[in-house]
Parts: sequence; C-alpha cells; structure tokens
Amino acid sequence: MFLLGTLVNGLLIIIGTIIGKLLNRIPDSMRTTVMYAIGLSVIVLGLQMGLKSENFLIVIISLVMGAVFGELMQLEERLNQLGLWLEKKMGSIGAGGKGSIAEGFVTATLIFVIGAMAIIGALDSGIRGDHDVLYTKGLIDGFTSIILTTTLGVGVIFSAIPVMLYQGIIALFATQINTFIPQVLMDQFIVEMTATGGVMIFAIGLNLTGLVKIKVANLLPAIFVTGLIVTVLYLYNLYL
Repeated sequence: MFLLGTLVNGLLIIIGTIIGKLLNRIPDSMRTTVMYAIGLSVIVLGLQMGLKSENFLIVIISLVMGAVFGELMQLEERLNQLGLWLEKKMGSIGAGGKGSIAEGFVTATLIFVIGAMAIIGALDSGIRGDHDVLYTKGLIDGFTSIILTTTLGVGVIFSAIPVMLYQGIIALFATQINTFIPQVLMDQFIVEMTATGGVMIFAIGLNLTGLVKIKVANLLPAIFVTGLIVTVLYLYNLYL
C-alpha cells in the first residue's frame, strides 16, 4: 500500500496533538520558555538545512522570485483565512486558552510540509513501497506536534490534512516522476530544495521566538522556482 507511510505520518500528528492537548495545563512562564526553545531548535534545524546547498545563488534567486509570486498570490493570507475558517467552525480552543486554531494550523503545516523528508519519503513509498523515511518523519512530526500543541493549541491537528494530501500526491505519481526525471536531476533538486526549505524553516523559528513576523507561506513558491532553475541548469549542462 503506497499511501501507508503518509497515513501513518498523518495519524502520528493527530496522536501527538491529542497528547499535547492533555498536557496543556502548563504555567505561562514555562509555556513561554518552551516556545523559545522550540523556536531556537527550529532555527538551528533551518540553518543546518540551508548550508547543504551546493550553489547558494540558486537558493537566493528562488527565494526572491518565490517571495514575489507568493505576495502576488497572497498565500499567507489565504492560508490564514483557511485557519480562521476552521477556527470559526471549531471555536477558539487553543491550548489552555492560549494560541488559536489558525496560528497552530499555519505554523505546523509549514514546519511539517517544508523539507526533503516529505518528498524523499513519499517517493520511496510510491516507487519501492518502502515507508521507513515517512515512519521516521511521522515520529518526528508526532513529537513536534506534542510540543506545538502545548503552546499553539489544537489547530496543529489540522496540519495532518495538507501533509497527507501533499505526500499522498507525490506517492501517487512517484512512478511517473521516477520515469521522466533523471536521478541526477532529482538529486540536485533535493539538495537545493532542502537548502531553500531550510531558509524558510529558519524564518519559522524566528517567528516562533517573536523576534520578527515573516510571511513564510508567501515564500513557498520558491520550492517550485528551485525545481525550474535546477532543471534549466541541468539541461544547459547536458546539451552544452
């Protein structure tokens, strides 16, 4: 079953959120410190990912162009509107009265979707029926869900939906992707996509610490721009 890894990943996010909700009676001072700890950890993770680039110029161009497209499409606003719609349907039931469904949904979705493990794991599931990468990602996401829920609320649980859709679509078309895209090109894309996503993860960490407020969702088109740039460079070098 090629969607097994994706389903397990989504289930672990849901379980993690439920556990986090049960642990929501945390003092405000502890909640604040935990939030800073999460933010700092996410910053370090993003930094590690960002440094994996073999050509950082690709990352810079991708992020700049992605930001332009994201602002034109107002992705951050649309994602927040979806979160607010969920909040109206469910009521504001953040952890211990803190946070909101919209904030938890948006933040968790960005953290769980951005990254190489989602793509690599979904491809492994679809092509080889190997779900180990997504099982590992699911455990990480589940643990992260516990922590995020204690600070941002139960909106984290809804992030399981875009995660399963995103990874499920990749797994579904994995065979076609493997057939039409050379392995060398895929490897290059994953490296630069990881670095580009790492910068976005870094920005999420800054947002969590409260230092700045970056519209990270508006940077998401950078992933597709990265794929386009890497493809153009690959074809250029191939036929040069």
